[in-house]
Amino acid sequence: MSTEFTPTEMMTIAAARALTNDDVCFVGIGAPSAACNVARLTHAPDITLIYESGTIGTKPDVLPLSIGDGELCDTALCTVSVPEMFRYWLQGGRITTGFLGGAQIDRFANLNTTVVGDYDKPKVRLPGGGGAPEIASNCGQIYITMALNKRGFVDHLDFITSMGHGEGGDHRARLGMKTKGPTRVITDLCIFEPDPLTKELTVVSIHPGVNRATIEENCGWPVRFAEKVAETPVPTTTEISVLRDINARTKKAHEAA
Repeated sequence: MSTEFTPTEMMTIAAARALTNDDVCFVGIGAPSAACNVARLTHAPDITLIYESGTIGTKPDVLPLSIGDGELCDTALCTVSVPEMFRYWLQGGRITTGFLGGAQIDRFANLNTTVVGDYDKPKVRLPGGGGAPEIASNCGQIYITMALNKRGFVDHLDFITSMGHGEGGDHRARLGMKTKGPTRVITDLCIFEPDPLTKELTVVSIHPGVNRATIEENCGWPVRFAEKVAETPVPTTTEISVLRDINARTKKAHEAA
């Protein structure tokens, strides 16, 4: 069964489906957090969610405003120091999946969350990398979720905050990076995966009601499509219900704060 859904809901649910019960997942705030918790509340109840502040096995009832939100610590299996989180857990290779978002992304899944324009005199000063550069480098693989538009999907990044596939091809390997890097980019219109050889993002699945022309119009580079492009399955009533419930609880909690 399915129901009506928005493009953002489709993106969040498609992102949630990428996760499995066995994942140990480093979660970014915002859209990645929503996707990871929908996965936990539906098909992956035993997933281990880890946030940058050091909370391990957290099971928030509402989505956190930031990594310092008390909801994360209150519902975590345990909380460790930030140095331990990064040195032992992340750099130690103990996290299978990182889930990130960004302000800008290029065709090789490099992310910018630092500046738009010249670094010294930028048009926009963004929040910065936080732990994202280390997450992008050290998690077994990376999923990225972002709305597809020309403002975010750009032909050239003014600043690379978090390494994706660099210049493409074997660039990560040449730099000594042993992790897979971004393996999927989930948007509100489609799903990209890197080409096995060039690592350029390629559309592998298109969401219901979306056509190729719309994807091309909203991307800042010439879009490549896989030889066989699937249609993303529509959200089920359970997936929609879980997502809307957690968003409603979050809104209520934050309005009362």
